[in-house]
Amino acid sequence: MLTLTVEEQVFPLAEVFTISRGSRTDARVVVATLSDGTHVGRGECVPYAHYGESVESVMAQIESQRKPLTEGLDRLALQSSLPAGAARNALDCAFWDLEAKCADKPVWELAGLPAPGPEVSAFTLSLDTPDVMREKAQRHADKPLLKLKLGGEGDVERLRAVREGAPNARIIVDANEGWSVDVYQQLAPVLVELGISMVEQPLPSNADEALAGIERPLPVCADEACHDRHSLAALTGRYDMINIKLDKTGGLTEALALKREAKAKGFDIMVGCMVGSSLSMAPALLVAQGVEIVDLDGPLLLANDREHGMRFDTDGIHPASSALWG
Repeated sequence: MLTLTVEEQVFPLAEVFTISRGSRTDARVVVATLSDGTHVGRGECVPYAHYGESVESVMAQIESQRKPLTEGLDRLALQSSLPAGAARNALDCAFWDLEAKCADKPVWELAGLPAPGPEVSAFTLSLDTPDVMREKAQRHADKPLLKLKLGGEGDVERLRAVREGAPNARIIVDANEGWSVDVYQQLAPVLVELGISMVEQPLPSNADEALAGIERPLPVCADEACHDRHSLAALTGRYDMINIKLDKTGGLTEALALKREAKAKGFDIMVGCMVGSSLSMAPALLVAQGVEIVDLDGPLLLANDREHGMRFDTDGIHPASSALWG
């Protein structure tokens, strides 16, 4: 019989993090721990208010599985016991970690995946004034991939300022649903002019049908519009790429399935994250192997990561040690 522990943990951020929907100064995560009495598995999730989640609601969802766990709930049964979202992610990843510890094998081997290697990750510059974003871009100009948070008045000035600050960096942008069709059409030529590689979720997910009827001169990636495999049918013809986040898919199990199906349907793949610790990034890095864009910089945005945190260097983010996860 498995025992369950659920707790909130708070990680202060290195600096204020701002997107089009607001700002934050810390990352509030929920950690689920499963134990069989000998081995322990952990999973971390980041509740997201935009999807109707809170720390309290996610902890309640996880707690709702306490009785099913005593009755034999396993990782596969979990997929139908909870909906896709942060709560299922924490439990799904805890199951994978526990399975790995019990088998004395890494998760990638249990999942039938090749041995993972480091992947270059984007580094995110949060929404700010053009001058501040230029200064941040200059500080991080040596990083190979920068991601800009946009979605407000003055985005053209922000784009030009960042390109001035980091003239050689590859740049992607994320509007977090903050643009209208008119704004997108005005900005698209500027994005191309400045050599921007991709734009993420320019329109609200409930109004993105317009993307099917307008020119997309650079790749457009679905983030808020893509959660799990059920999302894919509506994205065809509107998006060129999807952003897989485990807090949206409900864990590693569905994320791997989504990656396979999306690739079969012709979508390019981005693997992203919420602002969380290395415990959130560890399973996501398995999905991120070989994809077009990796955005797993959550730990770099924290004032301090957790113990046994993942290593970032010029080769990118390295696979986790078994002391952390998997």
